[in-house]
Amino acid sequence: MDWLERIAKLRQWTKNGTRAPHKPLLLLYALGRFQEDADSELRYSAVEGDLQRLLTEYGPPNKTTPAYPFHHLISDGVWEVRTDHGSGSPGSGLRDLRESGSTGRLAPDLRDALQREPVLLHRIARSLLDLHFPPSLHGELCEAVGLDLEPAETERLSAARRQRDRRMRELVLTAYEYQCAFCGYDGRIGAVPVGLEAAHVRWWAFDGPDDVDNGLCLCSLHHKLFDKGVLGVDVGHRILVSQRFVGNSPAARDHVIALAGRPLVGPQPGAPPVAADHRSWHMHQVFHGDPRPVVPA
Repeated sequence: MDWLERIAKLRQWTKNGTRAPHKPLLLLYALGRFQEDADSELRYSAVEGDLQRLLTEYGPPNKTTPAYPFHHLISDGVWEVRTDHGSGSPGSGLRDLRESGSTGRLAPDLRDALQREPVLLHRIARSLLDLHFPPSLHGELCEAVGLDLEPAETERLSAARRQRDRRMRELVLTAYEYQCAFCGYDGRIGAVPVGLEAAHVRWWAFDGPDDVDNGLCLCSLHHKLFDKGVLGVDVGHRILVSQRFVGNSPAARDHVIALAGRPLVGPQPGAPPVAADHRSWHMHQVFHGDPRPVVPA
């Protein structure tokens, strides 16, 4: 059985680019627990808080519940659920999962395959990360679920997978004249830019193209905050700051909160600005909550 192919074809709601990382997040969490203890079981009432925090931080902006993937992942053949009364899930109702003592774990065949071939765990985890999340979040997401992935132990995924265009970074940084589009940072060591990255507005994992009009040149800090939904871009190409972001230090105020309402820095004349459909996708699928009102200086 090709487990990587099965993982890549998880049944998810994907209409119009909608993000639904519920099942991938549950699987990453289960892989982290399996790596720690291959015989571990996840009792819903005990892990519900952990799973809800993952969905809140890495899921879509709308409210959601971990009960959905805990029950529905069974249909993908990689997960099983038992209750205090025997095998089978009681459904996706919160009360039913809690009161029935529902416990989930990876499917028996998958557990056997992971024990026979330990590198498979790393390959599955890398596939889930690549398919559902931007690279800027991979490291912290692994820490959040307790996964320890060694780069040397992973293999390159199938060449049939869509490949990134390596030229995008240079094209985007050139379009924005090697300045962060949010704060104007333009640091270099000699002639080499440092701390500047090409951010996808519509994530590559969700069919975002490697085009300049789907990119922003951002410093490392603002790239991370953009991918976490703290920052966004409005229809007038001005910066949005989520009301959910809280920071009382001068650094938080100066480097994040004060950005609200500022126009983007760039792109240079002749380079295409962020396309409306990509900006709209980010606003609806990544940006969290309502934007802060602009406070006059």
